[in-house]
Amino acid sequence: MITLNNKIKLKKSKIRVGRGIGSGKGKTCGRGVKGQKSRSGVAIKSFEGGQMPLYRRLPKRGFNPIKKGTIAILNLDKIQSFLDKKNIKSTDLLNSDLLKKLKLIKKNSIKLKILGSGEIKNKINIQADLASKSAVAKLEKIGGSIQLKK
Repeated sequence: MITLNNKIKLKKSKIRVGRGIGSGKGKTCGRGVKGQKSRSGVAIKSFEGGQMPLYRRLPKRGFNPIKKGTIAILNLDKIQSFLDKKNIKSTDLLNSDLLKKLKLIKKNSIKLKILGSGEIKNKINIQADLASKSAVAKLEKIGGSIQLKK
């Protein structure tokens, strides 16, 4: 219980520097002796005592955009392997949203590109942003379709 006599001090008094030896912060006011740091108005920004400063240790960024949109690339053989493993069904419309939901492509990828490496056996409908000519030809040969977003 807190009584009037032993009440916690809410407002602490500021230490008054330069008020004699007995105060513990007299004469040089806790700044040591001479030198740049004992003077007023001095701040040595980013100086780390001769150690290589942080801004020089980190690599240069240049004009590389931080939020660069990545393109998810899928080959036809990869799509076929997803069909074989039953990750996706051949009746589904294969698009980037479905692939992101099933975690088959990265969620930060903005566009989806279909490439024609490998063979595909199942008929499937794909909706993508980009596609190679060979991928389109192989899909149409087996009776599948590919819709390109504009």
